[in-house]
Amino acid sequence: MSKRILVVDDNADIRDVVGTAIENEGWTPFTAADGSGALERFDEIQPDVVILDIVMPGMSGTEVCREIRQRSNVPIIFLSARTDDVDRIVGLEIGADDYVTKPFNPRELIARVKAILRRVEPGGVVHDGATNVLKHRKLTLDTERFKAFWDDQHIELTKTEFLLLRTLLRQPGRVFTRDELMHGAYDEGTYVSDRTIDSHIRRLRSKLAEIGADPIETVRGVGYTLSDIE
Repeated sequence: MSKRILVVDDNADIRDVVGTAIENEGWTPFTAADGSGALERFDEIQPDVVILDIVMPGMSGTEVCREIRQRSNVPIIFLSARTDDVDRIVGLEIGADDYVTKPFNPRELIARVKAILRRVEPGGVVHDGATNVLKHRKLTLDTERFKAFWDDQHIELTKTEFLLLRTLLRQPGRVFTRDELMHGAYDEGTYVSDRTIDSHIRRLRSKLAEIGADPIETVRGVGYTLSDIE
């Protein structure tokens, strides 16, 4: 699935340069020119990474970062002309994951984004690259052996059910449309109906319910989400 990258900067040239670099990676760029627009865009698209200017008219990047941190732990990279170490430290202390100074090399910025995506799965999922294990609270998926566990209880799943659950687990709390779930669970070029996705989700829920788990929520008119499991 294409990564969604939100670029927030009041300079249109910078938005264009960064957006082009993002597209060259096969990702999808979304842009905003100010803080309030950034928060609206964030709620609309639920991005995988936010690239955020600090000095903007109206709401500053630091204020935007604080607002985002109240609702999400999505990776945030500050992009700023300020080179002072104090500014860098403050940026990281309020919740940014990285800090790139202007002028910048777009290739370096993309490398920083890739590093963050390798290190942390969006939504707070811990990805153990050595063992190919995804974990979030009580739910564990071994993506190499196609095994799923709730606490220590093994869940017998079909390949499609496993891939649907994996897609949801990569970003807990994000609402996935049926199309997004289809692309996460089927080979490229394969298309199935919304009703087919609903049937798979229904069977997956039934299997989870058998062991006392109910982490998948329906968002009427949109799709499905993995709740913040206790």
